[in-house]
Amino acid sequence: MIKRLFDIIFSFFGIILLLPVLIIIAILIKIESKGSVFYIQKRVGRHNKDFNIYKYRTMFVDSEKKGLLTIGDRDPRVTSIGYVLRKFKLDEIPQLINVFIGNMSFVGPRPEVRKYLNHYSKDDLLILSVKPGITDYASIYFRNEAELLKATNNPEKLYVETILPKKIALNKIYINKNNVVIDFKIIVKTLLTIIK
Repeated sequence: MIKRLFDIIFSFFGIILLLPVLIIIAILIKIESKGSVFYIQKRVGRHNKDFNIYKYRTMFVDSEKKGLLTIGDRDPRVTSIGYVLRKFKLDEIPQLINVFIGNMSFVGPRPEVRKYLNHYSKDDLLILSVKPGITDYASIYFRNEAELLKATNNPEKLYVETILPKKIALNKIYINKNNVVIDFKIIVKTLLTIIK
């Protein structure tokens, strides 16, 4: 209950305070390339239910047809403004909408596309017992995920066999120690990681 109240209050004021920045980003995206300002994708949330996650569009239209994983910071599918947004995690700001309406929280396991849920064991589905979040331990640990994927000949294999299991393990640690203090620490660590 306290966590939900925190999410509602801070997502609401976050949207209001960041509105000028949100508008400027939207204009820059529109100027650079055709397509929607937002990228809306189906992700799997709490209780194994699909929901629409909101992000700023950082790639050229229809780029996801070439793969769901972003390969390197300079993936040619990423626009110039998209590179900057991704670098400073600004593309994630629209997820404040998800937090406000209640299908996400500020802190929680990052929601996966259903394709990768096929690699979860029965025990791993414990992760779906909590709301997904904008940030978590895995987001901090794999801050350079795109670069890791770029360094291999088979990004999909690396993600499924190495990165995903580690993310799942980190998510389970979070769930077992889930409390307001931990959430606050994760938020602070995320901000420090972005600044660095």
